[in-house]
Amino acid sequence: MRFGREKRNGRRVVFTNGCFDLLHPGHMRSLEMARELGDALIVGLNSDASVRQLKGEGRPILPERERAEILAALESVDAVVIFDDPTPREVIARLLPDVLVKGGDWPGDQIVGREEVEAAGGRVVSIPVVPGYSTSAILRKIRESFGGKPQPKGARAPRAES
Repeated sequence: MRFGREKRNGRRVVFTNGCFDLLHPGHMRSLEMARELGDALIVGLNSDASVRQLKGEGRPILPERERAEILAALESVDAVVIFDDPTPREVIARLLPDVLVKGGDWPGDQIVGREEVEAAGGRVVSIPVVPGYSTSAILRKIRESFGGKPQPKGARAPRAES
């Protein structure tokens, strides 16, 4: 399927974006919900430089190519586009998706691309954030487990308690 507006043959294109640094069940469920809103889901992925600018040094954990490969392997994702800017405004303005999706933690008036999508006849959908999942919380837990100290090469992580 081609994604340009004139080449979609009536199929609805959905767009969402994020850093997707450590993919967790919250991401998976959000992407599945976004995909249900159309015929194809395109994910805008912040580049490594963009993630560093937004999240600070030490991020991303996984490089952009690996994050893109993981996302592209998901059944719910049809295409991944990496962008260098802090926001996906340029990608959204060129793509003009039929549906722009963002998590419910974003106030509606702060959703980047809203104006462009709505002016082109599309709609903006805010989907609920899946509670209990956060990349920052996962990273904090990892750091606390290791006392903030790097482990020697070849050292095994302590077994998780169940």
